[in-house]
Amino acid sequence: MEQAVLNPMLKNDVKDYLSKFNLSLCLTCGTCINGCPVTGGEGAEGLDARKVLRMLAYGMVDEVVQSKFPWLCTGCGRCVHACPMGIDIVGIMGHMKHLRPRDQVPGILHKGVENVLNTGNNMAIPKEDYFFLMSDMGRELAGELPGFYVPIDKDEAKILFFPNSKEVFSDNDDMIWWWKIFYAAKEDWTIPSENWEAVDWGLFTGNYEATKILAQRKIQFMKQHRIDRMIMPDCGGGSYGCRKGMKECVLEDPNNQINHIYLYDYLKEIIETGRIKLDKSVHAGKVFTWHDSCKHGRELERNFGKGYFDEPRWIIEQCVDHFVDMQPTRMNNYCCGAGGGNWPMPYEKESAYYGRHKVRQIKDAGANVVVVGCSNCHDQLMKRLPKYHPEDCKYEVKYLWELVADSLVIEPWSDEEVARAEEEAKAQWERLGVEMEDEE
Repeated sequence: MEQAVLNPMLKNDVKDYLSKFNLSLCLTCGTCINGCPVTGGEGAEGLDARKVLRMLAYGMVDEVVQSKFPWLCTGCGRCVHACPMGIDIVGIMGHMKHLRPRDQVPGILHKGVENVLNTGNNMAIPKEDYFFLMSDMGRELAGELPGFYVPIDKDEAKILFFPNSKEVFSDNDDMIWWWKIFYAAKEDWTIPSENWEAVDWGLFTGNYEATKILAQRKIQFMKQHRIDRMIMPDCGGGSYGCRKGMKECVLEDPNNQINHIYLYDYLKEIIETGRIKLDKSVHAGKVFTWHDSCKHGRELERNFGKGYFDEPRWIIEQCVDHFVDMQPTRMNNYCCGAGGGNWPMPYEKESAYYGRHKVRQIKDAGANVVVVGCSNCHDQLMKRLPKYHPEDCKYEVKYLWELVADSLVIEPWSDEEVARAEEEAKAQWERLGVEMEDEE
């Protein structure tokens, strides 16, 4: 079949991008819209993926860019997975976002991108506030786990970890789960003092340059502090965006290659090697299920050849006795409705509608607890869907690492280990200029 002839009036950069896709291959069969959670939803302006592809084939790029549809798209990838011709609809929608003038990006997304580029995090949290929170919460947790502190800018650490600004800004307690795991595993870990944001809102806005800059910053920190491995950020968008950005950085300079490990692989590793011990009995009497994040699963599989499906299920089964799968599962699983930036964007009602399939899946599975591996999925399932579907959302939501932390059997550190850590903490906070209150 011949390549579609694009409108000669299109700008060269747009024409070059769309020329990568043979839009004439589209059979207009509707397979993409049958699996799309956005189809038929309020606010979609009568558009769907099939119509958008035909519009683009006829050169109606401006009409698509000016519509809400690319922003309502969650980027879940069910359309591409189902498409018999393999057209990368997710990539095309992302580029339509890229073409939108930055001052017309919906809601707070572009402001967040400006913040992270200028301040190192989406919320523009000042460094002194960040340091105070890490020192204060670390000191509080040390009352339960003697010797604990949050290491910052530690040279030659084994693991680099990135906080999520949402957790630093408001959901502070959600940081503690990983901290407990690191403590139990006696991990040699660190977080950055600057450019510490885990989430990539550049991915959500089609800002390719921002995605590359955020990845390059992570690479530079790894090299500057001579760190062994980086844990890919927990947010599906953050992790996927980081992979895309790092790919571009390595293509530009092979020396940008660094060692990284996915959070699922890391948790599996420390469980299998006996570095942490788990007790299933704390979760007795509850039924657990796993929500496959689109970016950690289907989109990662499609774009990088490895999606995470079996690993999180194995980890859950080390923590609980009763696990059930939702249907459909794995590559065919439904989006929660928060993907593509739909959690922070001003389309709450639409996003809740897109999550209707997920609500049904959870209810049909009969699960008491839904386990997730993405912060946007977590908030969507815990806050937004119950607001719009109160009768059907009778479940708890837990992060995978929260489930592991709740299951931990923590062996006490030796007096020597505690003393050494306390000295390290004291030296660190003095170096960073953080005054610690004296213990009473």
